[in-house]
Amino acid sequence: MPIASDPGADPVPGYAAWRKGVAGVLAKSRKVEVAELGDEPEQLLAVSTYDGLTVAPLYTRRDELPEPPLPGHFPFVRGNDATRDVHRGWFVSARFGGRDAAEVNREIMAGLENGVSALWLAVGDHGVPVAELGTALRGLLFDLAPLTLDAGPDAGAAAAQLFSILDGYQADQRGEIRIGLGAAPLTSRFDGTVDIDLDETVTLVRHAVERPESVRAIVVCGTVFHDAGASDAQELGAAIAAGLEYLRVLTEAGIDAPTALSQLSFRFAATDDQFETIAKFRAARRLWARIAHELGAPDRGNAPQHAVTSEAMVTQRDPWVNMLRTTLAAFGAGVGGADLVTVQPFDSALPPGELGVSQAFSNRMARNTQLLLLEESHLGFVQDPGAGSWYIESLTDALAGKAWEFMQEIERAGGYRAALDSGLLRDRIAETRARRESDVAHRKTAVTGVNEFPNLAEEPLSEAARVPSSIARYGSAFEQLRNRSDAYLAAHGSRPYALLVPLGPVAEHNVRVTFAANLLASGGIQTTNPGVLEIGAIADAVTASGASMAVLCGSDARYGAEAGAAVEQLRAAGVATVLLAGPEKAVAELAGTQRPDGFLTARMDAVAALSGLLEKLGA
Repeated sequence: MPIASDPGADPVPGYAAWRKGVAGVLAKSRKVEVAELGDEPEQLLAVSTYDGLTVAPLYTRRDELPEPPLPGHFPFVRGNDATRDVHRGWFVSARFGGRDAAEVNREIMAGLENGVSALWLAVGDHGVPVAELGTALRGLLFDLAPLTLDAGPDAGAAAAQLFSILDGYQADQRGEIRIGLGAAPLTSRFDGTVDIDLDETVTLVRHAVERPESVRAIVVCGTVFHDAGASDAQELGAAIAAGLEYLRVLTEAGIDAPTALSQLSFRFAATDDQFETIAKFRAARRLWARIAHELGAPDRGNAPQHAVTSEAMVTQRDPWVNMLRTTLAAFGAGVGGADLVTVQPFDSALPPGELGVSQAFSNRMARNTQLLLLEESHLGFVQDPGAGSWYIESLTDALAGKAWEFMQEIERAGGYRAALDSGLLRDRIAETRARRESDVAHRKTAVTGVNEFPNLAEEPLSEAARVPSSIARYGSAFEQLRNRSDAYLAAHGSRPYALLVPLGPVAEHNVRVTFAANLLASGGIQTTNPGVLEIGAIADAVTASGASMAVLCGSDARYGAEAGAAVEQLRAAGVATVLLAGPEKAVAELAGTQRPDGFLTARMDAVAALSGLLEKLGA
């Protein structure tokens, strides 16, 4: 006979013991009594996203949510396609373009032979000439490789040319041919990109629905919001609002809602925050399914999703790290259920050839990133492998809620176009961008190779690489400091320079020596460590180095005993700027010539401080 469970029992019996352990560790690290941490000490380990979502340190059965329907069923949280080929997984998409159509065709064929399974083709002013589209697509099996065009203002002409090519193509089931025409007038309007207008888009949709192939004329490009600094919920909310605007335009033109819904696809950015990326794509499907449901066509809510690795997260400095970033992004997009995934080359933030490697190498590494995930890690073998994860399900639910709130804010402002014209959309995104930039500047957010673990031995960037970008790249403020250092190097034959002055034994000063060297290098300031210095040897070290800036590095106790004398010795030796690695309170009693000129701390505004130091050093 089954034993009835106690309705008052803790669903996670070990949670209390875990909480007690957390309290013990936190109390020790914070040097407080356990009782001072409150009844839920684990909340001190929670973190918040830019959307204000709280990420708990541990998810348990307490956080369990009802299981979403299977893939291919409304609301499509677990995927759009119930019968996706598990041996293929998602489509490996690659972007092609160039003025030489024959060369583009060779690149396309080589890509298809080496693992690419979907094409994203630039056409028109920024790609293959429209009249030569047939040359670029010669030999393509359209029923095997989905094709998406990016033709901007030439979308209508490119579509007409493509349709004429398809009319001569032999296929048993033309409905299996998947084509995206890439019209994006509303999202292009946000970032100022020239595109076709809405009237032309309506005409394009009318032509698309008459085709025997599966053609979607419009892409709602959420990446433009992401590239401007939007949070995940803002990217989703703005994209859904833009999608709603398209539906209004199409239905007002006499196109029924189910047909209008079938003409939209979505493109979102995938970042190296793998869990947020997984949740983003799952939440996006839920949101759009809700729109379709409200329009009375829930079965049309499964719009395809195209994931593109974030251009905002990549760096110009130490760009090889971008391979790791794009791997995490592709993982998140694939596990999150994106239909197509494009991995941008690791050097995409730099001009071609900047690193001395071929474009073919960069493209191959981008392609192989996905192939390794699919063919060696077998990520495509299971649809929605994150399903049931308490964390992923909770994050999906919370992110969808925040995105819906942002979409509603846009709707209250009069809809997407009104929110864009009024500046509301830009203002909200700018606020998020400013918060992220502040976190990077204060090094709360680490950008490896930029504000953490920089490599000053890298070759200086070319002038072409230093041209400002409209993309809100996370590490750009530090990279601009490095550009100033490069310019100084070109003019003087050496970088801006500072002398480290270690006080006391290695065990005392090593942490702050490492911290100071890393921090200064992130601003392009080179340092040297002469080793342990006695007070009487400081002048000789300054003379040997020729430094006009020095940083004292030691323990707080050592500062209390020696910092004042060390500062005086440095000033007497001709050092113009004396800094101390540590808080101001460590030398609160010092004044006059014994007081350092500044303090290097872990959460200082490093961008502002380093900019000032570069200026003092003549950069």
